[in-house]
Amino acid sequence: MPVIEPNTLDFFSHSVEQTRRLGARLAQLLEPGDVLLLTGTLGAGKTHFVQGVARGLGIQRPVRSPTFTLVSEYPEGRIPLYHADLYRLNSETELETVGLEEYLERSDGVVAVEWAEKAPDWFPEGLWVRFEHADETKRRVIIKPVGARAMHLMNAFRQAAFGR
Repeated sequence: MPVIEPNTLDFFSHSVEQTRRLGARLAQLLEPGDVLLLTGTLGAGKTHFVQGVARGLGIQRPVRSPTFTLVSEYPEGRIPLYHADLYRLNSETELETVGLEEYLERSDGVVAVEWAEKAPDWFPEGLWVRFEHADETKRRVIIKPVGARAMHLMNAFRQAAFGR
């Protein structure tokens, strides 16, 4: 049972596949312009969650973390997915040279950003999803919305995933 606090959804994923299923469930609720801001240490589940989002959007090709390209585009789903990874980012000013702002300004798809905590000022609104290691396979997932759309999205996800 998830721990539900105002403006926060806090629960556990017990496996990689469950993390993917949660991403796929969220994908069913996503609309163009939504922003997912993923945080957590290496191996915590960020990319697995995005793989699930991609699956839920109908994207068939493999999704990998775009560590070296910064942004990978998946236009073939129900709506396009733009998957960014800020792991190698040394400063927020580097974002100005790679074009992330263009993806954030688009209204045709979903932007999922791994390591979003490296540039928090770039994301005035979005659904923050934090992954924490609980043990070898279990992950704690904490969702915090910023903005009205993100709040609506979190509440709809809570209802769809947990029936509350």
